[in-house]
Amino acid sequence: MRALLVVNPKATTTTERSRDVLVRALGSQIDLSVEYTLKRGHAAALAREAAETGVDLVVSLGGDGTVNEVVNGLMTAEPGLASQGTSPAFRLPALAVVPGGSTNVFARALGLPRDWVESAGVILDGLRSGRHRVIGLGRADDRYFTFTAGMGLDAAVTRRVEQARLRGRTSTPALYLRSVVGQVFSGEDRKAPPLSIERPGEEPEVGLGTVIIQNTAPWTYVGDRPINPNPQASFDRGLDLLALRSLAVASTTRTVTQMASRNADPHGKNVLRLHDQAEFTVVASRPQSFQLDGDYLGERQKVHFLSVPEALRVIC
Repeated sequence: MRALLVVNPKATTTTERSRDVLVRALGSQIDLSVEYTLKRGHAAALAREAAETGVDLVVSLGGDGTVNEVVNGLMTAEPGLASQGTSPAFRLPALAVVPGGSTNVFARALGLPRDWVESAGVILDGLRSGRHRVIGLGRADDRYFTFTAGMGLDAAVTRRVEQARLRGRTSTPALYLRSVVGQVFSGEDRKAPPLSIERPGEEPEVGLGTVIIQNTAPWTYVGDRPINPNPQASFDRGLDLLALRSLAVASTTRTVTQMASRNADPHGKNVLRLHDQAEFTVVASRPQSFQLDGDYLGERQKVHFLSVPEALRVIC
């Protein structure tokens, strides 16, 4: 088996020494090449090239942003003619994820341990036994996502966290909670919610302040606690979404509290939830913050979302 290990050298929970240990462990079982990312977008280019040159497995070492890039590289590759005609998940290399970021939502949603050493052991065992899972993905316009996307408040909070990290702050649950509180109390879009949802054959849902889209549950974690706006979301179904009709402080705080409860079931007249959606479009009356897999991508006014079933094989 030929494999490529894509390493983000800035991964927050690994060191050069631990990465060397991982390389030796994987290299003892498979024909392994190692590439280190140099800039944004590099992981996608490496994964795409691996798929197009017949590599059997791509391993991502990094956080959710690195995983997202690797997945996009795989999904936009053009494998050789020998693999054409098979289902999408089997014409591409399998994916394995070693968690190296601060939250690692995708890896944890797959049931992998938070500790990268234990996760590497699970992956090696999966390779020896041939164990894998076929999962669906989400797509936002021309970019794929593994577990979440969002427009409005959700993405604006992501922007605040990223800005704080650029100023040298460490990504912690406390930083995230402060960012949520700061954004809610900022008053943005409170009086005139700018978002609407359009679905084929349905009347538009208008006057929405934020939209959270999930391809699986949970949406994220605060420390060890999962946060679940859409607890029924699954890799095996279409996309789930939760939208808020108002960003008033009281109603938004109530919904956030419901999302963080152990038996999450956000509800109320302020909450719109849609389950197992094949496609929809989010339209904004003015530019809104936009994020995929926890990575802030700027502002958009219109994004088409699509569920892509049985898209990828994952070692788990």
